[in-house]
Amino acid sequence: KGDKMMAGRFVGSRDPVMEMLSASITYDQRLAEVDIQGSIAYAKALEKTGILPKSEMEKILSGLEKISEEWSKGAFVVKHTDEDIHTANERRLKELIGDIAGKLHTGRSRNDQVVTDLKLFMRNSLSVISSHLLQLIKTLVERAAIEIDVILPGYTHLQKAQPIRWSQFLLSHAVALTRDSERLGDVKRRMNVLPLGSGALAGNPLEIDRELLRSELDFASISLNSMDAVSERDFVVEFLSFATLLMIHLSKMAEDLIIYSTSEFGFVTLSDTYCTGSSLMPQKKNPDSLELIRSKAGRVFGRLAAILMVLKGLPSTYNKDLQEDKEAVFDVVDTLNAVLQVATGVISTLQINKENMERALSPEILSSDLALYLVHKGMPFRQAHIDTGKAVHLAESKGIPINNLSLDDLKSISPLFGSDVSQVFNFFNSVEQYTAMGGTAKSSVSAQIDHLREQLKRLKEQA
Repeated sequence: KGDKMMAGRFVGSRDPVMEMLSASITYDQRLAEVDIQGSIAYAKALEKTGILPKSEMEKILSGLEKISEEWSKGAFVVKHTDEDIHTANERRLKELIGDIAGKLHTGRSRNDQVVTDLKLFMRNSLSVISSHLLQLIKTLVERAAIEIDVILPGYTHLQKAQPIRWSQFLLSHAVALTRDSERLGDVKRRMNVLPLGSGALAGNPLEIDRELLRSELDFASISLNSMDAVSERDFVVEFLSFATLLMIHLSKMAEDLIIYSTSEFGFVTLSDTYCTGSSLMPQKKNPDSLELIRSKAGRVFGRLAAILMVLKGLPSTYNKDLQEDKEAVFDVVDTLNAVLQVATGVISTLQINKENMERALSPEILSSDLALYLVHKGMPFRQAHIDTGKAVHLAESKGIPINNLSLDDLKSISPLFGSDVSQVFNFFNSVEQYTAMGGTAKSSVSAQIDHLREQLKRLKEQA
């Protein structure tokens, strides 16, 4: 009981179930290394104030380095009395260097310690996530460049709409992911503010050099208000918000590919590496990788919703409720790292079935082009839309494709139809007319590829 951090105030033992509910050591061990980094910086700052003699600081630093080595080798022994990673490291430091270890926490609170640790952990983790995200974007862009001449139907409402390039489809997902990458950069920048030196809530009474702490821990700036610093978890919410939107984009891409990989569509074939079979039906090849990506979006959103509910009713400064932040962050970091790598693997290994894509190009998806034909003949678009709709209906009533309507059939709808109308029913010509920025013409798609390649360079420099 004497080793308990607050043993002087409390008498008797605590309910063991309460101990279990309160403890976080089972998961916050992941903060071990950053907790030591923060303690090393704080020991140096204490030495500068004169509270800690240089000889004692050196013993503390030596002990902390030994603990870091134990964690890295998997030799650190967690005891049942260790409530969290902070108390575990401090307990071990005392075992190594004696009572001098108790000086390390002078003027520091677990309130400013834990938020500093979490920011350090997230800063490292977000860099890894950023790298995986940029690799996925690059994979989409480079595949789009290679397969730029492949044409397939585009869909709205899951109904065939207009012909597009396969590359336009790939780039649509790449563009969404670049926005996610930019948002991640914003999270990293806003998060990079040092809270250490804020104490429990009122600040630090030892004239601690917070600029020294900032420099040692490589933060961009120092928190302005101690009460805000120990309680704010905006950076957690922003990260989980970024993660949720990223997962929504990945889920959308996964859903598209799941549909395209069905035998009914047959546009793509997924690598066996990212599929599983059925325990009953030998013929099955299930897109489990994509289904898992789709499902993880709900998991990540749940983490965001949970932390928002934790934060919404808290009074100022630190409350134990904030302990919920770490599991959410750890879980989402692990989820994103796995999902992004799997998504990249799926995109890089899938095979496209060009013949099936071309067979799916049916004449009715050129109805918009037929309306534009009439527009170029001088007809207002609204009337052209109506007349083309009549042509579609006539073809359906005759049970033939729209391109098999005779010229007399078309002239019965509008005298503006001429023999040159046959040129409308060409899928390559159709996609090539969308030359405006962002369109599916080859020139426009090539411009998108060039733009995204340049954007990737900038994002990598900022990562």
